[in-house]
Amino acid sequence: MKSICVYCGSSPGTLPAYTEAARALAQEMVKNNIALVYGGGSVGLMGVIADEVMRLGGEVTGVIPKALLEWEVGHHGLTRLHVVKDLHERKAMMAQLSDGFIALPGGLGTMEELFETLTWAQLNLHDKPIGLLNVAGFYDGLLAFVAHMVTQGFVKPAQAGLLMHETQVDRLLARLRDFQPGQHRHKLLDTGNAPPLLS
Repeated sequence: MKSICVYCGSSPGTLPAYTEAARALAQEMVKNNIALVYGGGSVGLMGVIADEVMRLGGEVTGVIPKALLEWEVGHHGLTRLHVVKDLHERKAMMAQLSDGFIALPGGLGTMEELFETLTWAQLNLHDKPIGLLNVAGFYDGLLAFVAHMVTQGFVKPAQAGLLMHETQVDRLLARLRDFQPGQHRHKLLDTGNAPPLLS
């Protein structure tokens, strides 16, 4: 695994634990010679993880739409910064440049990126690992809701299983590195007469 796309907030959040987790993830990525791909901002958790990777001598690629360059305060101290035309191009490029995905705490944009990436995996548009760093219980409610969707018959267990989650950075990175492409594919396609789509 050479690069990981990290989705996270353009705000720091209310708990110091969120910032600490962003720095810890940066440190573990550099330790394992894994480059960071992210949304290109210099503020919030986005700025924290990018700054820490750069401080430690790692490689950072930012991808930011032109319209958000000023709003998210585009980071000009990166290894490289791609300025693209819109959010669709941003997400496609981030996915193309990455070998896996991790979501830190974040807001609606982070959720949108995470679930689109999950949907792409469900539809076999990519076969890359997806992880959730559940910092200070931030994602407990989301994980409970995913489990609820499974019990209500809208998401299959194998589909929910695409979202690996841990509370510790080293354990999450280890799971992403150990991920075997194709290991879920036959389960995802076992949908009877229905296509493997989220309702």
